[in-house]
Amino acid sequence: MADYGELNVGQLVREHYGPEAVLIGFTTYTGTVTAASDWIGRQSGKRVRPALGNSYEHHFMMLTPRIFFCPCATTGPASNAVRDPRLERAIGVIYMPQTERQSHYFKACLSDQFGRRDSF
Repeated sequence: MADYGELNVGQLVREHYGPEAVLIGFTTYTGTVTAASDWIGRQSGKRVRPALGNSYEHHFMMLTPRIFFCPCATTGPASNAVRDPRLERAIGVIYMPQTERQSHYFKACLSDQFGRRDSF
């Protein structure tokens, strides 16, 4: 998004609240979502495909326990594991399984995306 000059909610929160901001991210390996197939389409229940093998979602699925907290702004094994760029899936108002790789995945570094920063 930054490459195109677009801001997401997380960036707006960081700019407004500065170091007081705490960002929380959620993700899923598979399941269902209520979304449309395009911007003018009707929403419907859709089955989410299993995450791609080289994505954060896939790597998190391999962990036990599967429900966990990963502090991105600290140092240590958990935060170090999210410093390497990987694919991350974003599903929002629209979900298009037929073009999922192109439509919903982007390269991300979770420690940069969710870690606390001192300057903006």
